[in-house]
Amino acid sequence: MIAIQLSAKQWLKKVEMAVSNGNTLMIESIGQDIDAILDPLLSKQFVKKGRNFAVRLGSEDVEISPTFKLYLQTKLINPHYKPETAAQCTIINFIVTESGLEDQLLAMVVKVEKPDLEQTKEDLVSK
Repeated sequence: MIAIQLSAKQWLKKVEMAVSNGNTLMIESIGQDIDAILDPLLSKQFVKKGRNFAVRLGSEDVEISPTFKLYLQTKLINPHYKPETAAQCTIINFIVTESGLEDQLLAMVVKVEKPDLEQTKEDLVSK
């Protein structure tokens, strides 16, 4: 896996290498706006060249390996991306609040100690 930040030197070269070599690429610390150079990759604007596919990154066409994977990571608490970006990506929020964790732990304890009470709660929540 290759991890980069868009503020690093030569980040585009590293993206091109990961795409063509079939590596997993994680771009860390993405802000609200994602660099426009990555749009063809996110929107899968691939062009068939012979037996393979290529994507235009910047001014170059880069051949895409079928094993290439892209992950974008942000440190923003509640990011709001453009609708096109949100539609092109699967957004997963890994933030756990203290109260949310307490609720999960309490539910586990109640399930072990009083399973009938937990079943009643689940029935009420599902209605």
